[in-house]
Amino acid sequence: MQPTDSDFFTLLDESYTRLLGTSLVPDRDMSSAEAARWLYEDAPFGILAHDTQADPVFVYGNLRAQRLFGYTWNELTALPSRLSAEAPERSERQAFLEQVTRDGYVDGYRGVRVRKTGERFWIERATVWQLFDRDGVYRGQAAMIPHVSDIA
Repeated sequence: MQPTDSDFFTLLDESYTRLLGTSLVPDRDMSSAEAARWLYEDAPFGILAHDTQADPVFVYGNLRAQRLFGYTWNELTALPSRLSAEAPERSERQAFLEQVTRDGYVDGYRGVRVRKTGERFWIERATVWQLFDRDGVYRGQAAMIPHVSDIA
């Protein structure tokens, strides 16, 4: 997949809009190609998505997410998503996953993440949502990361 793939953008945006009632892009008059490019190159927030494998692998990370985590597109899209985070306490993780499954998304998520260098940082006010295509087929999960902070 190319970083500005219009079909993948449509999956991300339609799933987000269906669940949260708003688009990922500020200008709904953009073509899907223009919106896909904006999301990848210019969005002021990170976007990550992983697939449905037993050990999910990232299939998308916009430039902002690549800078946050310190990976190139090729490195990121070969990375199991679990390696971008510290393992949370099991009951916390289970409650989080149950909420995403029940509600289709979680808004306002805060968690510790790990850069390629091993440096830890907080993602804050993140939204994690399930990706379902137009036929209702589950395609993975995505996260929008609007804010990060250093761990003191």
